Amino acid sequence: MGVLTVQLVVLAALAATLLLWWCHFPNPSPLVRRWLPPPKRWPELEIRRWLRTGRFHPAFLHYFYRDPERIPPPGNSAVAPADGLVTSAEVRDGTRYLVIALSFWDMHVQRSPMAGTVLTVEPSGDDFMDGEGRDFAFLRAKACPVQQRLVLATPFGAIAVRLITSLSARRIAAWVRPGDAIQRGQRIGRILLGSTVVLELPGRAPLRVRVGERVRAGETIIADAWSPS
Repeated sequence: MGVLTVQLVVLAALAATLLLWWCHFPNPSPLVRRWLPPPKRWPELEIRRWLRTGRFHPAFLHYFYRDPERIPPPGNSAVAPADGLVTSAEVRDGTRYLVIALSFWDMHVQRSPMAGTVLTVEPSGDDFMDGEGRDFAFLRAKACPVQQRLVLATPFGAIAVRLITSLSARRIAAWVRPGDAIQRGQRIGRILLGSTVVLELPGRAPLRVRVGERVRAGETIIADAWSPS
């Protein structure tokens, strides 16, 4: 009788496991989700479905809103304004546009690349675009929709950080105002959800990263200090 009971319990557990897997397919079963890396724990298709319904998994939101402390490396070099993948670093008309694409699983708090003073915070755009690609509207001399462009006065000249929404993100929070003095690595804003950050530097700035590299906001050196113009 005892053996039969054990067998029935095992069969019931296997049936429950299969049922959970079937009910959540093609997404991960709750039984294994917590042990998977973030991109597999919360697949992109599932996140996009949550965007449509507004019903996000609480564990994903807790993960997405993480805001870890970052300690900039010593020196005056420019640090990355965002976590993500460097997708472009073109120079146009003397300005280098360093493009960082953020995925749904990247940390989404942006930080100041250098110490200085906020000159302007310029919102623009009345449409949405998918910022995950490399061919950005503003690099084609057109206005890029839905962004906040933060211009900073630094000891090495003016630089700018563009916080750009993707099609899914739709919201930007800039945490600094014109006249604010900010430190290198200080938090300056957040974008929801997938998004893009573009850092505008003088074309002569000695770049330390390449296209295809991943960077961390406030920690990765992206350009050595350069001489003021």
